[in-house]
Amino acid sequence: MIKVNSNVKLDFGKIQMLTDAQVKAMEMTAEALHTEVVQAQVIPRNTGNLQNESMFLDCTQSHQGVVTLASTAPYARRLYFHPEYHFKKDENPNARGEWYEDWLPGGKNADFCAEAFKRLYRRCARL
Repeated sequence: MIKVNSNVKLDFGKIQMLTDAQVKAMEMTAEALHTEVVQAQVIPRNTGNLQNESMFLDCTQSHQGVVTLASTAPYARRLYFHPEYHFKKDENPNARGEWYEDWLPGGKNADFCAEAFKRLYRRCARL
């Protein structure tokens, strides 16, 4: 019979630092997604209000693992969920409804957020 003893000492300061790095990286990933979508020029644009002034990052629940990219424009939902509209392409040549589809699972940029989070978390945690 073999008897084994072990002691585990947790570094709570380091654990908190890693937790804070997760939150910061998640917030930075959402901002990177917003930048990526704007640069892809897929958001319908007339005055620029929808993609610039009215779109914001809500980080109030980031410590619970939730970050929201939202819009205060009352017409944003209607434009997003109606891809059949004929959007003007003067300002954004790729304008369309459902402009986040390329970054959702199954889209051509589906791994963007995971890769961005991985890179940003390493930077924030200094791993």
